[in-house]
Amino acid sequence: MSTPSVAELRAVAQPHTTMDRRSGEHWAGLLYMRRLSIYATWALARTSITPNQVTGLMIVCGVAAGAVLAIPGFWAALAAALMVQLYLLLDCSDGELARWTDRKSITGVYLDRVGHYFAEAALLIGLGFRAAEIVPDWYVVLGFAAALGAILIKSETDLVDVARARSGLPAASEESAGQIQSSRLRLARRAAAALRFHRVIQAIELSLIVLVAAVLDMWFPATRILVVACAIIAAVQTILHLVSILASRRLI
Repeated sequence: MSTPSVAELRAVAQPHTTMDRRSGEHWAGLLYMRRLSIYATWALARTSITPNQVTGLMIVCGVAAGAVLAIPGFWAALAAALMVQLYLLLDCSDGELARWTDRKSITGVYLDRVGHYFAEAALLIGLGFRAAEIVPDWYVVLGFAAALGAILIKSETDLVDVARARSGLPAASEESAGQIQSSRLRLARRAAAALRFHRVIQAIELSLIVLVAAVLDMWFPATRILVVACAIIAAVQTILHLVSILASRRLI
């Protein structure tokens, strides 16, 4: 395929179905990364790299960010945050390249999901090691516990489609997620969505919060407080997310 212009690439790689989705697209992607990723995709389209290979690089970058985060000090936190931004860039570009080259595949979708699991778990585990004085200690345990919670939350979402597929039903729509019969649960869901506390354990937000905590560590143990907060948020969100799914119309 001939090398496209950025405008030609954007028309195919960033369709309205991608750019207009609010629940499936991360706020950072909508705010700035999609503006940058199209140029990265343009550069990648000039090479022989495949979309799945880009996804593989994304996974490596996300896991490596968690490993770097385990190193004490501000500069390690900054490096991890920058690596997470690269992880997000590759996360945008792999799908864009797949749409441009018409190499969309189930394997690519699977690897993309695996990458999100690995990256978030790696960052939380790295955060636990970062807060530890000796290895292992309770901060390491809390980091692993938060990582398990993050994985369970994502599993709860993905298992909805597994359950529907095994029952011969199509994937759940975005609208069905918000259709909760109980008025109290609807109110609780809106309150949780407004507070956005669940985003603390997500890769992009966590990497930025850790960077702030690395600065605050000069005055008080902010990183250790963050580890405890992540473990609590992961535990609470695991339960609330399961209740929300069971109370919605996604399993109907």
